Amino acid sequence: MDFRISKKLLFVCFFLCAALFVSAQPNWQPDDSKGFTAHDPVMIQQDSTFYLFVTGGGMAKSTDLENWTRIKPVPSRLEWVTDDIIPGYRGGYWAPDIQFYDGKYYLYYSPSAFAKNTSAIGVMTNTTLDQDSPDYKWEDHGMIVQSVPGRDFWNAIDANVYFERGWGGRGGTGWLSFGSFWGGIKLVKLDSTMTALAEPQEWYTIAKQERTFGMPDTDPGDGTIEAPFIYRRHQYYYLFVSVGYCCRGLESTYETIVGRSRDIRGPYFDKEGVPMYAGGGTYVAGPNEDYAGIGHCAVYDFDGKTWFVAHGYDKKDRGRSKLVVKEITWDRAEWPTVVFEEPEDEKVNPNEEIKE
Repeated sequence: MDFRISKKLLFVCFFLCAALFVSAQPNWQPDDSKGFTAHDPVMIQQDSTFYLFVTGGGMAKSTDLENWTRIKPVPSRLEWVTDDIIPGYRGGYWAPDIQFYDGKYYLYYSPSAFAKNTSAIGVMTNTTLDQDSPDYKWEDHGMIVQSVPGRDFWNAIDANVYFERGWGGRGGTGWLSFGSFWGGIKLVKLDSTMTALAEPQEWYTIAKQERTFGMPDTDPGDGTIEAPFIYRRHQYYYLFVSVGYCCRGLESTYETIVGRSRDIRGPYFDKEGVPMYAGGGTYVAGPNEDYAGIGHCAVYDFDGKTWFVAHGYDKKDRGRSKLVVKEITWDRAEWPTVVFEEPEDEKVNPNEEIKE
């Protein structure tokens, strides 16, 4: 994303029109006729149903990861967000993260202002995601961490939480990764409630990109990195992040890259051994014949397969942001590859006679 324009350029229109459009038409939904419209998607499975959460508070559900039905959104008016925290706040939030821990669903989210790191990360919980259940109710626990322009050289947005399970599945440690542009991706330890920072505080910088020297601290700069997601496979923690620019439609350059570490605190290295704190990262997904850019990913294991969940800017639909769900395969060295189908006109029929 380009903070010199906005955190999410795509959502400038969303927030400017929200009061005039959405409030007057509460049943308004994006046109999904050419693919499911979504931005910053994350998901989780409860029983046989997959639940999708996106920027703006939207929710959808599916039983097959292909056909999605929009359902009532998560409450997006946050009472704890005042003008002292985010001047000019008009409701809503960006980049949710959904996790399940100790009998509860935790939804982490980021209210933010445009063009600056006036941002915060909060969390709400629910005991079920089934909206037909009498127990369905979101309880907002408020702010976990805040970034202030001129004070913090990082941005409290794009949260992802990884729970380290304790012995026998009891207890554990939560780690909150977040960040975009500025000084890169941060990792901080949570306390046992998973709704506040642990004390004494424990912070790490786990990834960043080169930034032009001399830019003011209040400027996001050009070190394009954001949207961390930590995934555990065997002995490695994998750190997926996005680089390049999102939210420019057909001009988007969004890419997903990855590094890995044996310690969640890092350092994370790419396939060539370059640390991610020094600009490293192995390519996972990006611009192709279908999408101008692909990023802000999440990675999950469902039904014995590993899935890559992201948004891509659809070349066949004027660069609109669409949900991308693809399988990940792993090579012998345990590095991931996202499986994109071959174009129909390039597929080879193995039974077809090859002519010289």
